[in-house]
Amino acid sequence: MPPKKKQTPAAAPKAGGQSGKTGAKKANNTNAVASGSRSNQNADNGEGSSGSTKLKAANAVNVRHILCEKHSRAMEAMEKLQSGERFDTVAKEYSEDKAKAGGSLGWQVRGSMVGPFQEAAFALEPSTVDRPKLSGLVKTTFGYHIIMVEGRR
Repeated sequence: MPPKKKQTPAAAPKAGGQSGKTGAKKANNTNAVASGSRSNQNADNGEGSSGSTKLKAANAVNVRHILCEKHSRAMEAMEKLQSGERFDTVAKEYSEDKAKAGGSLGWQVRGSMVGPFQEAAFALEPSTVDRPKLSGLVKTTFGYHIIMVEGRR
């Protein structure tokens, strides 16, 4: 299957360019880097893990993220979030992309994001910047993302 055109993790910088690999979905790709940096929410690794409350199907999510090229920097950001800091504040300090408004990427539709980022975003329950439900670290060709969703439709 050819890669989809114009796929981004949702407005990430074009560092290193986008190759055909960027949009390719891989079944073996995991949503989170195994580093023990899981958040305190239940639905961060896919469907069915949130107990009896399944998420309704959605075609778009209002998403925020923090993008870091280096794993160590992403881990620092994750630690700040887990200590109770607001997502938008940490995003302004740590994110290395052009989403300057506290990591906000706005409404993103299914198919407009790279595979691992999209899978993680659509698996998350909506939350707020002061009490975010986080994805854990999501590795894409752009770097390491920490994702939260503010709305689904």
